[in-house]
Amino acid sequence: MTDRYHSADFDKTPPRPRVVMPERLAHPAVEADGQQSDYSKARKHPVFFVDLPSHAISMTIGWLDAGQSSNRHRHTYETLVYILEGEGYSYIGGRRVAWKQGDAVYVPVWAWHNHVNTGTGRARYLACENAPMLQNMGGVALREEVPDRGDRLFDVDHEAEGGGR
Repeated sequence: MTDRYHSADFDKTPPRPRVVMPERLAHPAVEADGQQSDYSKARKHPVFFVDLPSHAISMTIGWLDAGQSSNRHRHTYETLVYILEGEGYSYIGGRRVAWKQGDAVYVPVWAWHNHVNTGTGRARYLACENAPMLQNMGGVALREEVPDRGDRLFDVDHEAEGGGR
């Protein structure tokens, strides 16, 4: 069990970091391990979890087939998306952001967003998020999803007030 510290334990802060070497340092052939069935089904596109012992950052690989879109959703964690192949766009907080292979896209905390493949082939991405850090801080990594393409522009302030769909 890991040590848990409280406010009165401030004097127990060590003078230097301690290296904790986990048993597993690599996840070979991530996509060959298979997609996360339930997660992929809910997201309506394949998603593969990178299974490594990070307590602060998660990494997933996913793809959208030609013409496919992810569900519109938002979450309390930041996301950086790197496009491995393909082209398309993302709606992020009411703004359309075009992307292609080699581009990186930022999704801010709690911004409604979805991703759309406009190419003729598969659009593959690598997503890095700080969800584990928030989960480890007491379950503050939350996600809300709407099961439609969500590629219309919408009023962010109106959504925030509960006036959206």
